[in-house]
Amino acid sequence: MFKKILIANRGEIAVRIIRACRDMGIISVAVYSEADRDSLHTQIADEAICIGPASPAKSYLNIPAILSAAVASGAEAIHPGFGFLAENDHFAELCEKCGIVFIGPNAETIRRLGNKSEARRTMQKAGVPIVPGSDGPVNSLQEALAISEKIGYPVMVKASSGGGGRGIREVHSSDELETAYLSAKAEAGAAFGDDSVYIEKFISEPHHIEFQIMADNYGNTVHMFERDCSIQRRHQKMIEESPSPFLNDKMRSEMGIAAVKAAKSAGYRNAGTVEFLVAGSGDFYFCEMNTRIQVEHPVTEWVTGMDLVSLQIRLAAGEKLPFSQGDIHQTGHAIECRINAEDPSNGFAPCPGTIRALHLPGGVGVRVDSAVYQGYTVPPFYDSMVAKLIVHASTRSGAIARMKRALVEFIFDGLTTNSDFQLGILNDPDFDAGNYNVNFLETHNIPTSPREIKE
Repeated sequence: MFKKILIANRGEIAVRIIRACRDMGIISVAVYSEADRDSLHTQIADEAICIGPASPAKSYLNIPAILSAAVASGAEAIHPGFGFLAENDHFAELCEKCGIVFIGPNAETIRRLGNKSEARRTMQKAGVPIVPGSDGPVNSLQEALAISEKIGYPVMVKASSGGGGRGIREVHSSDELETAYLSAKAEAGAAFGDDSVYIEKFISEPHHIEFQIMADNYGNTVHMFERDCSIQRRHQKMIEESPSPFLNDKMRSEMGIAAVKAAKSAGYRNAGTVEFLVAGSGDFYFCEMNTRIQVEHPVTEWVTGMDLVSLQIRLAAGEKLPFSQGDIHQTGHAIECRINAEDPSNGFAPCPGTIRALHLPGGVGVRVDSAVYQGYTVPPFYDSMVAKLIVHASTRSGAIARMKRALVEFIFDGLTTNSDFQLGILNDPDFDAGNYNVNFLETHNIPTSPREIKE
């Protein structure tokens, strides 16, 4: 087992990994930007090293600075968390060259699955269902027009690299294609340094359901069931739950088998997530594979009773999976809400600021993953998520009630958050009935303030 691990991230995921290290008796090394000098992860880690100014490009994306910190501290492994360098194949490759274990899949696997058009080809060869579309990147507008006519409108133009909803355009006719194609390429190039795009058939009103995968270095692979991530705003997840209210046992079994097949086809190891689009008919299609731990991993931890981050570390250290597929079960129901420093009544504009007073919810079945504290100033340079609120109960209705209770208890004096908007979603009758898909927020009028909710 490792004696010392460097965490190449910040915020709540850095805190989560530090806690796992402490549980395992492993020394943790935090890295931080000048803007994060007073952040919680720098204060609770065993060691902390400044790696640059506030700009992510000069700190959390600064590969030489992070590798230098790892070497100087004597860290044997690096945990990338999610975001930043977590899915950067070049970073993983350099870790290997420096004799540092990258806690995740190897560079070649990240490279193959990080390019979504290449991942589609890999899954197609493995017999995993994929959405009809181009065989790889589309290199010209003429090619885009030909493919779109062949598979039929509406279609999606999607960035080959990256994620987070960027570089994606929905196209309903040939008249719209040129603008969508060029703007998607421009956005993809600016966001990911790769302007290649591919085209696939638009699935109307799909459900977005992902399966958690764990694989060791010896070819053993299991899934840890699903998370329903269909509550989204502009392709970015807001609420996740498990089990999915949409799946039946047959669908769950078939998708789990396909997820394991997908991971094995890529020679996958460590933690990953296979994401599917599921049509109303129940037909499902491979969407992408995230080669890292996910923001919503606590949902799976609660319904399976597993510590995914500790398991990641053990697998990276060369241990075998300590269980087989038949040993993993879903127990009860878990829901996660992402609490962001943003103003839903003002177009979800980011709202950095100083927290004058803070009260985090608690009680039976409530978990808060966060790195904020009273007096902390949320900086404007990074993602706006300030906390993840996760609840667990024996039933879905019980979990919804518990989440409502917990959201009401959240107090962020001095900081505007989306917690009231999350409460509005949970109060909606269709969400309560499990009757939702990725278009939910586009088709429902969700209140954005406590006054509206009370009325």
